[in-house]
Amino acid sequence: QLQLVESGGGSVQPGGSLRLSCAASGGTLDHYGIGWFRQAPGKEREGVSCISGGGSTAYADFVKGRFTISRDNAKNTVYLQLKSLKPEDTAIYYCGAGGFAHCLRGSLEVWGQGTLVTVSS
Repeated sequence: QLQLVESGGGSVQPGGSLRLSCAASGGTLDHYGIGWFRQAPGKEREGVSCISGGGSTAYADFVKGRFTISRDNAKNTVYLQLKSLKPEDTAIYYCGAGGFAHCLRGSLEVWGQGTLVTVSS
């Protein structure tokens, strides 16, 4: 059974950077599309970025070049590099696994428990 664990969250000032990790066990990530989603209190979960087993990527419009998704198949890990962080980026960030098609719409089936990112001055 595939399991996902997120890490790398924390508290940073506006303009700061973080690198989030999604580590997999029970399966190899190159068999799946992997997506990063986020959810703030009182708001719906929204897709941030997805990467396919073949390396194709997709980003939400609000990212505007600030975030980068990547994978390291040897470590069975997918990363999300966050730069130029804004207070509105504050949320719990989740990774999920499933089909790449419609990934940003929440079609993924296996999810981690999330890691908290807080951006404030």
